[in-house]
Amino acid sequence: MAAAMGAQAQAQAELEAALLTAHNLQHTERLIRQHVEQVDGADFTVPEFDEGLEWINTDGPLRLHTDLSGKVVVLDFFTYCCINCMHLLPDLHALEQKYSHEDGLVVVGVHSAKFPNEKVLENIQSAILRYNITHPVVNDADANLWHELQVTCWPTLVILGPRGNRLFTLVGEGHREKLFSFISVTLKYYKEKGKIKDQGIKLKLYKDSLPPSSLFFLGKIAVDNSTGNLAIADSGHHRILVIEKHGQVRYSIGGKKSGWKDGSILEATFNSPQGILMKDNIIYVADTENHAIRKIDLTTEKVSTIAGTGVQGTDKEGGKMGVKQSISSPWDLAFGSIGHAEHNLLFIAMAGTHQIWVIFLEDGKLPGGTEYKKGTCVRFAGNGHEENRNNSYPRKAGFAQPSGLCVAPREWNCLFVADSESSTIRSVSLKDGAVKKLVGGERDPMNLFAFGDRDGIGINAKLQHPLGVAWNEKTKLLYVADSYNHKIKVINPKTKQCTTLAGTGKASNVIGPNFKQATFNEPGDVCVGENGNVLYVADTNNHQIKVLDLERETVSVLPVTFVDAVDSSQSIKPKKGSRLPKSAVSVQQTPLVVRPCQTLQFHLKIELPEGAKLTEGAPSFWALWAEDHEWLFVGQKIDGEIVNLENEIVFVVPAQVQTNELVLSIDVCLYFCNDDKKCQMKGISFKQPLEFSSTCEEIISTVDLPFNF
Repeated sequence: MAAAMGAQAQAQAELEAALLTAHNLQHTERLIRQHVEQVDGADFTVPEFDEGLEWINTDGPLRLHTDLSGKVVVLDFFTYCCINCMHLLPDLHALEQKYSHEDGLVVVGVHSAKFPNEKVLENIQSAILRYNITHPVVNDADANLWHELQVTCWPTLVILGPRGNRLFTLVGEGHREKLFSFISVTLKYYKEKGKIKDQGIKLKLYKDSLPPSSLFFLGKIAVDNSTGNLAIADSGHHRILVIEKHGQVRYSIGGKKSGWKDGSILEATFNSPQGILMKDNIIYVADTENHAIRKIDLTTEKVSTIAGTGVQGTDKEGGKMGVKQSISSPWDLAFGSIGHAEHNLLFIAMAGTHQIWVIFLEDGKLPGGTEYKKGTCVRFAGNGHEENRNNSYPRKAGFAQPSGLCVAPREWNCLFVADSESSTIRSVSLKDGAVKKLVGGERDPMNLFAFGDRDGIGINAKLQHPLGVAWNEKTKLLYVADSYNHKIKVINPKTKQCTTLAGTGKASNVIGPNFKQATFNEPGDVCVGENGNVLYVADTNNHQIKVLDLERETVSVLPVTFVDAVDSSQSIKPKKGSRLPKSAVSVQQTPLVVRPCQTLQFHLKIELPEGAKLTEGAPSFWALWAEDHEWLFVGQKIDGEIVNLENEIVFVVPAQVQTNELVLSIDVCLYFCNDDKKCQMKGISFKQPLEFSSTCEEIISTVDLPFNF
């Protein structure tokens, strides 16, 4: 086997060298075909998949030499934490769009984990949902196939011929044109030989077995301290949500389909956004898979791009203005200041190039005296190599997929970084740019496997792929989303002591009476709110926002509630008419003959499902309206909050009416939760036809509006 592998590697090396001299596409394809002809007869057959492996997106295990016989197979060796593996997915999606199973192509993901957490089937299933992988995936948990084929890094593509014979190997990302050329020539060659079979593969997509979720793989979370409102990146739905602190959604910007479009908040689109910041009605977004930084202005209701071209960049220096500067997989954001200006910088965790970048929100300079104009996007720290290297010179330091940022002001005056692939928390000085270790990892800057789950001091503490950090100015402590340990940890920067704050270490969704018994599932971010008294957690794989009360040490779930048909630019309460969800129930009332000057007391009587109660603090409301008849409501109360299930809604018929009849709508929007904390929103629209007589009479009448869920 080793000899065959060596011969195949030599043949590929010769092909790669020849391709460097190719004059045009025809020459390239001729060289590839010659390579296929050369290796087709050689004994480069790949061994069969092991028995008993776990498969995802299929109706059962696949056999390489039976089920996949007669196919050109692309084996994608990946691990789901790897940013370079994520970069390869668009290429594979495009390849699968061009060539189907019937054309003779099958892509098989071979998940060979780096971290112990990534060996667990349920976690791989979550990643497949998150990245919308629709081809078969096998859990190579013990890396047997990885070692058999002498794979050495993520991602690696191994391309096989119709009898499982190895043809090509592509290591790393950025080989899209070469990949498409290899597949095109190979399919054509074997079709001419009559060796391609057109049978389909029995797929059973994991995503089809799951119910829809109102939130889907949350990214980062931010709080506006002036209002208490939250902004979250609902990454799996490709949208940004602005939520009141009790859970009511005020804005939903973006949609369930990915895209890249600026303009009105009603039409703007995103692609798997992660990082998010909010201040003074402005939201900044790390639009990760669009490789862009976006700005949402809630005052003007506009979305714009302030950096990035929409295409993954390879530049590791930067220095261009805004949309002229290409960037790579921005993952988190943080406001910062250098000099006397406040929040004049927007720091970016540039996961794709393993660096920290910065956008100048005002003219300014970096440590060392370099001056930059407003809008410039430039590298701040990191040499661009995937390392755990600390250094007094920021551009000589090395990061490994930095994924979380926060700034500690005043005495610290630094940027804290969750450096996920080195499983460390690092600091970057805003005075001189020096990069230092805080906790986790080890001293060897090239060892990215120093992970674990251990409380301790400095390098003796161990984390596993942390993704989020948050600074609490009240307690002077740093909170960490230790994602793959399914825990929230807390660090005292003065002592470098790292301890577990909440979580058992097992992926689950137990709310629990206290911090130690509560559970999480790959939490992706933490955010401090309520003047330092509350910690919000983006519990990513549980699709929830958890709220940790730091004083009482209790954990709860924020009951996020939506109004489906609300325009993003509208408040939940009505301006002109009521705004109920499309699923609202319409109740037709018996027509009433009423007189001008008459008072109608609508008696609202609602019965919720057994065990359900109105959500405390959530603004259930009623509203009166009649389309094109605004004259009815001059000087009247047309909406109000509902705090209990029996309400009197008063409507006075004007002294002078402008029509003989109309339909008055009494709309009711209710937010309620049952005993097991499942919350929902329901809408009811009572349609009350009114017919008017001519005589004004000041009488009072009661009209019942009953409804039983």
